[in-house]
Amino acid sequence: MNPANPFDQAPAEVLEQRAAEQRQRIDNSVNELKSSLRETVREHLDVENYARSHIWQVVAVTSIMALVSGYGVAGMLSRR
Repeated sequence: MNPANPFDQAPAEVLEQRAAEQRQRIDNSVNELKSSLRETVREHLDVENYARSHIWQVVAVTSIMALVSGYGVAGMLSRR
């Protein structure tokens, strides 16, 4: 046995307890990370919030799309 290594002298129950505690800490960390990522993704993919904060850009893009669509429809209807 190596006296510098405390795991050589620790009973199996103690090691099992430590392993269970470590698994629990890892599980908690993973759950916190998942929760954090869900919130971050929700914030970034929130179209309503994005539209509110960039209203003039949304209005400009929508107006241009309407103008181009109207021009295309008028062009199709006016051709003989």
